[in-house]
Amino acid sequence: GGLAKIMDKYEKHHPALLVDPSAKQTKYAVGNGEIAVGEVYAYYAKDGGKADQGTMIRFVEIVGDTEHRNLPGFTPCECTYPKYGFAAYCDHWVSNVFHRKQFLKTLNDTLGFTPKVDFNAGVVAAGEAIIESTVTGNSSSTLQSAEQALTSHRQVYLPINNALSKVGHVHLFLDQLGQGIQHIASRVSDVVSFVSLVNLRREITGQGFSFLRIPRSYYGRLDAEDLVKAGASQKLATATIQILNDTKLVSPSGIVDLEVTPEIIRGAVSKNLDKTLVGEYEKLTTVITQVVLRARYVNLFKLLRDHFSPETYLNIVRNKVLVDIQGNDVLFQIFTSNILQRKPGDESPFLEFIQRVCSEKKDSSGEPLPIRPGCGGFGIRNFLTLFLSIEVSKAMRQLETAVEQKDEKAASIAERRVKILTNQLDESNPVLTAISDAMTAESDAKAAMVSATSEEKAKLEAEAKEWETKKLEGNKKLQALSDRYKALMKEVREEEEKSAKA
Repeated sequence: GGLAKIMDKYEKHHPALLVDPSAKQTKYAVGNGEIAVGEVYAYYAKDGGKADQGTMIRFVEIVGDTEHRNLPGFTPCECTYPKYGFAAYCDHWVSNVFHRKQFLKTLNDTLGFTPKVDFNAGVVAAGEAIIESTVTGNSSSTLQSAEQALTSHRQVYLPINNALSKVGHVHLFLDQLGQGIQHIASRVSDVVSFVSLVNLRREITGQGFSFLRIPRSYYGRLDAEDLVKAGASQKLATATIQILNDTKLVSPSGIVDLEVTPEIIRGAVSKNLDKTLVGEYEKLTTVITQVVLRARYVNLFKLLRDHFSPETYLNIVRNKVLVDIQGNDVLFQIFTSNILQRKPGDESPFLEFIQRVCSEKKDSSGEPLPIRPGCGGFGIRNFLTLFLSIEVSKAMRQLETAVEQKDEKAASIAERRVKILTNQLDESNPVLTAISDAMTAESDAKAAMVSATSEEKAKLEAEAKEWETKKLEGNKKLQALSDRYKALMKEVREEEEKSAKA
């Protein structure tokens, strides 16, 4: 009877969204039972009155004989999978809409979904492109194992985006395609191995999807100050960085060659270092070498420390996997480039693959603690990284096209866009980390209140308030940062428009 209740709620609160008001559900006899199907339009149209008929939600209820789950018209068949294939399980579906709050209300009125996470305009801004987003969903019970966390579909999450500016991916998606599913996210058991396999197959066969270009600076970079903090004098640190730049082991922007080895680093520095600095360098060789090597993934290391081996960290960087942490849970994410694209340059949907590494903490008796659905969260740091990477990837394609066409002016403008967006990502990362830490601590304090004594509760309330204040302070910093980069991107856009008119 669950389907009938849902369709009754649509009829009561949102009758305009019913696909067929005269037949709210259709029933099909299957085996010794039946399958009932109800269909509604997902969104209201831009003007808010009528239904947008571009996207439907189909509810399916199986009654009676649960062994026969095939919809009418579908025939069961034996499935075979490649030896090295990965099973993928639905995690969430993201919508781009005109009216985010209206869709949230629809889902609350009919399904009881409530907001879980809000990403405000300060958090999600890439240059001039600004959006807001809310993750809504049901409230399900905790999970008992990592296997359940991977395979269970009891938790439903529906993130919803709307554009706040006339530029950027979400605005263009809505303008070109209308409202709809921006991307589908699926869970896999080992996202790093999965992406490595996809990349290898694409290199060998030339087939398969590619992934968004994540700037290497997301993972880490090296500068003289890192060596000074490790104990080197300013003179030795500056000289070492210069040698590494000259020998192409480190780029001028501090990006360390992924394939560099300790022997190559020591050989380059020892061969080219001023004799007056050799004594100091010999004492610090091991420490300096470690700092240089770790700079390839130092931002991840600050989050996860010794949780992974150096080789695992390097595989994450090589395959451009995004990493976030929420409490004791880890989230791996990666996004494909556009799929189902009508023509080059158009906006289109894409896919996301994730791995949720849930905490293995135990209680006082040694039993594993229950796992929260959606452990690892939705990657507040990576949410901004996604939208910045979409814009960076577009700017990189523009740069490549301009270089091919030998259009120096267009190349210069595209190069400036890449640099501005990459700098915004670099500067945003530590602020986002602070906001994420504050959100986690605030949530933990509130969760602890449930079983706390009166005295403990007062202390926890004060702790939660303190973390909430830090979260809001972080949001203000991020908003100011976003405004600054918005102004820089506006200058580039106006220059491009002026150049086009000339």
